Amino acid sequence: MLDIQFIRDNKDLVKEGARKKHIQVDIDALVELDDKRRAFLALVEEKRAAQNEHTDKIASESDSAKREAMISDMRNLKQELQVEEAKLKGIMRDWQALMVQVPNVPDVSVPEGVDDSSNEEVKKWGIIPTFEFGAKSHTDLMTKLDMVDFERGTKVAGFRGYILKNDGAKLNFAVWQFIQDHFSEKDGFVPMVVPSLVRREPFLGTGYIPQGEEDLYKTQDESYLSGTAEVATMSYYMDEVLPKKQLPVKMFAFSPCFRREAGSHGKDTKGLMRVHEFFKFEQVVLCEADHEESVKWHEWINKNTEEALQKLNIPYRTVINCGGDLGLGQVKKYDIELWVPSEEKYREISSASYFHDFQTRRLNIRYRDDNGVLQFAHSLNCTALPTPRILIAIIENNQQADGSIVVPEALRPYLGVDVLGS
Repeated sequence: MLDIQFIRDNKDLVKEGARKKHIQVDIDALVELDDKRRAFLALVEEKRAAQNEHTDKIASESDSAKREAMISDMRNLKQELQVEEAKLKGIMRDWQALMVQVPNVPDVSVPEGVDDSSNEEVKKWGIIPTFEFGAKSHTDLMTKLDMVDFERGTKVAGFRGYILKNDGAKLNFAVWQFIQDHFSEKDGFVPMVVPSLVRREPFLGTGYIPQGEEDLYKTQDESYLSGTAEVATMSYYMDEVLPKKQLPVKMFAFSPCFRREAGSHGKDTKGLMRVHEFFKFEQVVLCEADHEESVKWHEWINKNTEEALQKLNIPYRTVINCGGDLGLGQVKKYDIELWVPSEEKYREISSASYFHDFQTRRLNIRYRDDNGVLQFAHSLNCTALPTPRILIAIIENNQQADGSIVVPEALRPYLGVDVLGS
């Protein structure tokens, strides 16, 4: 959430940011409502002060008749205050509803565009494999090798259900072990296993509600199943003041994840690309409230994931997301996309974003600067690796003519074999 004073002082900049993100929000209406909010706040405070003053006078009045008259006046003041407080409560409700719709202002380096088709490639790594045979899909390869069961997965879990088995399950576990070891080499990460079942407040704080609510599974007690470990991890320090010396805070978190894929009807209905239940390792960083610090850590967390993919020897490219492909709170985002031979195109595997104080202002995560002044920290996050999606690229890029799969060298210590299905 942006600071209301920043919005008031930079209306044109905020409007331009909303335009670039293709988000509809009435900034003029918000400022007008904020004027009303401020006026009613002043009025309520004035009446509260009058009520307090009247209470003091009653306490010091010895004449019973005067005292009764003052108590009667007090009742009238109290009733007037209750009326104004009720009006203020309604104004605050409308004001907050508009405030959470205001998007963060994207960085100047973010390209124009409506959707991911306008994302711009900034890096490409690896050699795209060529096959002397027709490249098969991971669905066909894994099914033939009895690594996955989609039919029974659907029977058990419904649409987009799957069950990894045999070498499919072992490969998945190997990726988990590999990525944990990879990040154990990085400086300062605190490993965490965080909840998937999370209260509404952390979703509001991280910006996934209200805009992304349709993609969330909701429980009977008004909690939600998260689609990323970011939500719980970011909320770990909610309503806390951190010592500046503790920054940057680096968290490496794991959780099961759930997404309804509400806006993807008809897309990737087969295979492991777009499933409802999956697992993710996530990088989350809290740093000082400084743009250059955010930019530095943004490049670092994205590089961490790129290095893991290089160890796995998977061809990838990194793109900078256009305005229309940014979320409500993101200032800038990179997507890493892996080469999928059966589709002959790159598919997204990781996103790295920074938010300035958009999330921490909502979550009330602060620190004291060198002058002792409270500041909202800056936040960043980046996918470390998701499973089972990563298996698609590993299997398809390493397939052999006989349908076997060459295991990437980085995973062989965890699997104990060089080839699957030989």
